[in-house]
Amino acid sequence: MPLAQELPDYTYTLRGADGRSARVNDQTLTASFVLAPESLLPQWQVVAGEVLQPEHLAPLLDLKPELILLGTGSRQVFPPAETMAACLGRGVGLEVMANDAAARTYNILASEGRRVVAGFMLEA
Repeated sequence: MPLAQELPDYTYTLRGADGRSARVNDQTLTASFVLAPESLLPQWQVVAGEVLQPEHLAPLLDLKPELILLGTGSRQVFPPAETMAACLGRGVGLEVMANDAAARTYNILASEGRRVVAGFMLEA
C-alpha cells in the first residue's frame, strides 16, 4: 500500500491542539491565537471562554468567516449569551468545543474550502 503525504491547498494547517499548546505548520504556539486557512494571528488576548466578550471576537469577524470555531482549552466552556449572539446576529455560525475537537473540525472544514476561522484559548 503506497503512503502519500497529503498537502493542503491552504497556508496554515493545524497539526494538533490541547489546553496548553498547539502546532500550526511547524510552529508550536503556547498563547491563545486565531487561525484561518490563509491567516494566523499568533497573539489573541483571550484566556477563558466564560469571560469572552463580543469585542474579543473582532479579530475573528474581521476575517469574514461563515463559521467560527472556539476552542476553549482542555474542556468545552460556553461564552456568555451576548457573545454568542454577536456572531449569530451577523449570520456567522459559532461552534464551541475543547481544543482537540476544534482542531479536528477546523482541518476538515478548511480542507473542504469553507470560510472557517478558529480562536484557540491556551492556558498559561
